[in-house]
Amino acid sequence: MKIAADLKDFETRLGYRFKNPEHLINAVTHSSISSATRPDNQRLEFLGDRVLGLVIAEAMFLAEGRASEGQMAPRFNALVRKETCAQVARDLDLGAVLKLGRSEMMSGGRRKEALLGDAMEAVIAAIYRDSDFDTARKVVLNVWGARVHNVEDDARDPKTALQEWAQARRQQPPKYTVVHRDGPDHAPVFTIEALLASGESERATAPAKRQAEQAAAEALLKRMEAM
Repeated sequence: MKIAADLKDFETRLGYRFKNPEHLINAVTHSSISSATRPDNQRLEFLGDRVLGLVIAEAMFLAEGRASEGQMAPRFNALVRKETCAQVARDLDLGAVLKLGRSEMMSGGRRKEALLGDAMEAVIAAIYRDSDFDTARKVVLNVWGARVHNVEDDARDPKTALQEWAQARRQQPPKYTVVHRDGPDHAPVFTIEALLASGESERATAPAKRQAEQAAAEALLKRMEAM
């Protein structure tokens, strides 16, 4: 089976050549363009999430012989969460090879955080099915790179960290509000305000609501901790 030039280039960036190209094609096919003869990547995403989790858990277990479960858990969560998968997908320019329906393409699907994260997990599963776990592990550790060793000790996502900060001070959970939306429908930009019950707030802007919320939470937490 022949493989398109853009997918060959992606294989080069990924550092893996598929023996059965259908595995890769399925991994980059979004549900917006799937059909009875063209499966989407949702089942692969489910499998890839588990393969990724085992790879990262094993790598941390072997590298951090003295770390407790409580120390490893937040670092693990930071390395496998959707935002990190999306970051790796952007490093590989995975969005450029996604197969999307017209509506998803027009709404900026190639840049969407959740879509990129899901596709990255699907690619991991595709490698696993095309080869074996050892090969998938090598590819994952290669493309995750220094993230595995440089993840911070306190690696909670900013929204969780801010909520825990507020709860420790007997405050209500922070509220997040869209204060501005700019740009065309296919490439929106959101400005989100994170607000504490005590009145302090910070704003952040990003192409996805979740990204903007995380950035606003991070900025607000840093300010509160510095007070």
